[in-house]
Amino acid sequence: MSVAIDCQKLSKRYGRSKVYALKDLTLQVKAGEIYGFLGPNGAGKSTTIRTLMNFIQPTAGSATILGLDIVKDSVAIKRSVGYMSGELSMYPKLTGAQFLDYMDELQPATSQAYRQELVKRFKADLNKPLGDLSRGNRQKIGIVQAFMHQPAVLILDEPTSGLDPLMQEVFYELMEETKQRGAAVFSSSHILGEVQKMCDRVGIIREGKLIAERVVADMATEAAQTFDIVFKEAPPLSALKKVKGLQSASHHGNTVTIHFHGELSPLFAELAKHKILKLDSRTLDLEEVFLRFYKDKGGWE
Repeated sequence: MSVAIDCQKLSKRYGRSKVYALKDLTLQVKAGEIYGFLGPNGAGKSTTIRTLMNFIQPTAGSATILGLDIVKDSVAIKRSVGYMSGELSMYPKLTGAQFLDYMDELQPATSQAYRQELVKRFKADLNKPLGDLSRGNRQKIGIVQAFMHQPAVLILDEPTSGLDPLMQEVFYELMEETKQRGAAVFSSSHILGEVQKMCDRVGIIREGKLIAERVVADMATEAAQTFDIVFKEAPPLSALKKVKGLQSASHHGNTVTIHFHGELSPLFAELAKHKILKLDSRTLDLEEVFLRFYKDKGGWE
């Protein structure tokens, strides 16, 4: 698959601040891939998106979208990108229909039939002034305008914010269809379950730095190998840590929680040497996997 978004040490520092809001971001998003950009509020997600869209210019580093430089070719890029802001700013006196017509003139839809299909699927109210709509109903119209011209790249900042659960499911279906037609999607989120449901890969950002990238399917496999073990006596932590395949171990009293990869025989061979009162295998929620990256850092906001 071709690379649709390519960031190379992309950095942003505001004004005279010595602290970088975004530091040395290097990542790629391929055509036909949904890439989730995950982190708590203030981690640098919106700064990244605004920089990619050239609303603010990078302090250092570079990025391309569809092979075009985000600074030099920003006008050309916007012809091929569907964008949705995390803080939707719409003309409050325009109706939804007038707003979509206006956006259609700036970036024509591939077909009016597809635009109408999206309006129908999201039950968007096009007759009321945008200023009279609830946040969720404005969000629906924002989604329609981002997707209606079936762009090759979509850059979305917290796209499901304000949507009710039924509309979230409609959005996930739309994302899958978008992926199947070969578009690349870069979507920020702080909702862990959302990333798990719709993304192929995830980048985890903390304090402006990309601290990990994961394939979501692999993380699900990682999550499956989890054991809660209650020992009759003090747990043999030093011996357990030497077992091949052990990813991490934590304990509270005589209870040990183990995250494990690979062949289980070495683990059970070690456990057989000790008196065990209880052993439970469980599926670790992906939220717990993600939160490992934020341990002792204040968590999610």
